[in-house]
Amino acid sequence: MSGDDGQAPEAGRPGVYVETSVISYLTADPSRDFRLRAHQQFTKEWWDLRRGEFRLFVSALVRREAGAGDPAMVARRSEVLRLMEVVRITDEAQEFAASLVRENLVPAKAAADALHIATAAVYEIDYLLTWNCKHIANARVRPRIENACRRAGYRPPVLCTPEELL
Repeated sequence: MSGDDGQAPEAGRPGVYVETSVISYLTADPSRDFRLRAHQQFTKEWWDLRRGEFRLFVSALVRREAGAGDPAMVARRSEVLRLMEVVRITDEAQEFAASLVRENLVPAKAAADALHIATAAVYEIDYLLTWNCKHIANARVRPRIENACRRAGYRPPVLCTPEELL
């Protein structure tokens, strides 16, 4: 697949790095929680109406995270993941992720979130789609992460939710 060699994805349609929470919301049974159910509906609406406008990417980290848990849910997530291109987690992405943690932009306990951000930035993917509004798509954290990307020489991905990308 494109990107497996560590090179930036080819130009064309804008790219979206799809973080694990989006895959989970897309494939989960409807939640009883009103807020979570709304997130699920926004995710499905984006998937059904807008995903064709983008090239979709995931990393080995997304695949690993989506591969954990109930086997029936893993199977659902795996079907969705088959529709996306896989980008390799490079040493460069790992180093940038470590710097995001060192700079306290992402807490050490959320190092995987830093790796999602770093991978999208290193590959110059236009958007990072997530429902993780604590460490990634957070209005207070977002500008600091964008500045860190620029300081490191990367064009920051737009950190957003499926609702924002509709």
